[in-house]
Amino acid sequence: MSRRKRKISKRVILDPKYNSELVSHMIRVIMKDGKKSVAEKIVYGAIDKVKEALAADPAKFTKGETVYTDALEVVSAAIDNMKPTVEVKTRRVGGTTYPVPVPIAPNRQLSLALRWTTQFAGARHGMGMPAAVAAEIVDAFLGQGSVIKKRDDVHKMAAANKAFSHYAWGTSNNSASSAS
Repeated sequence: MSRRKRKISKRVILDPKYNSELVSHMIRVIMKDGKKSVAEKIVYGAIDKVKEALAADPAKFTKGETVYTDALEVVSAAIDNMKPTVEVKTRRVGGTTYPVPVPIAPNRQLSLALRWTTQFAGARHGMGMPAAVAAEIVDAFLGQGSVIKKRDDVHKMAAANKAFSHYAWGTSNNSASSAS
């Protein structure tokens, strides 16, 4: 039995403008040095830019039969596109280190997607941070851009190392095979 303390889940504070947990999480990820008001301006500005893009070209924001009319729906769909499903972790077995593909928990998927968004938006020069975040969101919604490339690279790395997946621990397929 583990001697570590159990993780205490924190109470999620919804953002006041949109009453959304996702927007609140975006604000916390973008925030630097405790400057929450600056992060709020960036996120709210990015959502406003997505609204402008949605009003300018609504045909661009359709997927199949679904037509997106709300900026928060576009942001949510874009972040769902950004989320990786597997990642590669290193595992040391018998003196050799193997890259082992493992599935990612949903809260880590969201954290990685938002972290990558902040990282690549900050790397876009020649525009303000709200415009850069909005551009990353719109690009991710359309299935292109730096964050989608990063997600695809992570998936390719996991697929390339699929041969070492039997070294993964803590997954259901390992416990079933060791029990028999």
